[in-house]
Amino acid sequence: MRRIFSSLLALAFAAACLHAQSKACSGMALGQLSTLNGFVPFPANDLWNTDISSLPVDANSTNLINYIGANATVHADFGSGTYNGQSIGIPYQVVAGTQPKVAIKLGAYASEDDPGPMPIPSNALIEGYPKPGNGDRHVLVLEKDGCWLYELGNASLAHGAWSADAASVWDMTINEQRPYTWTSADAAGLPIFPGLARYDEVASGAIHHALRFTVPKTRQAFTPPASHWASSITDPNAPPMGMRLRLKAAFDISGFSAENQVILRALKQYGLILADNGSAVYISGAPDPHWNNSDLHNLGQITASDFEVVEMSAIYTPSNVPRGAAPTISSFTANPLSVSAGQPVTLTWATTNSEYNIVTPQAGPVRSSSVVLTPSATTTYKLESTNQYGRTQASVTVTVH
Repeated sequence: MRRIFSSLLALAFAAACLHAQSKACSGMALGQLSTLNGFVPFPANDLWNTDISSLPVDANSTNLINYIGANATVHADFGSGTYNGQSIGIPYQVVAGTQPKVAIKLGAYASEDDPGPMPIPSNALIEGYPKPGNGDRHVLVLEKDGCWLYELGNASLAHGAWSADAASVWDMTINEQRPYTWTSADAAGLPIFPGLARYDEVASGAIHHALRFTVPKTRQAFTPPASHWASSITDPNAPPMGMRLRLKAAFDISGFSAENQVILRALKQYGLILADNGSAVYISGAPDPHWNNSDLHNLGQITASDFEVVEMSAIYTPSNVPRGAAPTISSFTANPLSVSAGQPVTLTWATTNSEYNIVTPQAGPVRSSSVVLTPSATTTYKLESTNQYGRTQASVTVTVH
């Protein structure tokens, strides 16, 4: 009885946390590059949001820093205005739950992508706008009413239809984990948005999460919260994806501007998380007309040697990737199975060990165990259930006459 009571309390606590996080999520302002009004994606104990200021230094910290380049200087890879006709940083937009969901044509990483539909507006900002060019072309969309984050990599809009080489959905109310060895819209299998420096946070006086950064060469390995490597290098001194740097506590930030001090305090408290191959110690952020580019350039006074690597509890390589069972789908049904055009259908399912579920087409990610849809033609619905070990699929066909 005591065990049952404890389980009920745990479920009640989880439900309360979900409610609180969803409520905070709904307070975000709608629009492109809008303020989040204090909302921080994912729970407070998520690795993006964890205070790491007192954690031990990794035993291999010096070698890892030297591999990156001890004299490599910090660069804010975000700012105001444009450079060579492109905005500086990775943009995002906040949409309401009423935003229509559209299909996404998946490309290079389709087998590891989350399928649509996704609420991507036709005017969504593509990284590098107004001239996206041939860069990473990320598209980030936060859906505030459902508290979902949608991210695309190498995204394009042609003839009114979106396509992307990488697509991922993130439940911002839980500590979501991509399947081990799967990528996302980011090389490390991480969400991009929670690692961006945003001006609205700096203006508020505090950043409450880690920031995303890149280095030129990484190891064929990852450490949590990452789930994917993007290298064939096996040198143990090469940094694995997900590695966290922390600005040393003794580093004096008093000579920097008030705005830069907000960023530097975050680097001491939450650190940097390695997310992609790129230039050395480039820190990601969102473009904003309020950034002072000259002031951000002053961060270049800081070098990699001013950081230390936070102890990594686990480093996964091809030889020791965790293995386990993908979710089980015990049922996936439609009622009724045959309808007239315009008649609603209830899809119902039961899964175990699932982290998140997606119903295609029409529905997208769902937290409940059922959804009501209205097919306009005979449709085969697919349930895709995912956890950290993989994905399981089931389907059911509804005939429309």
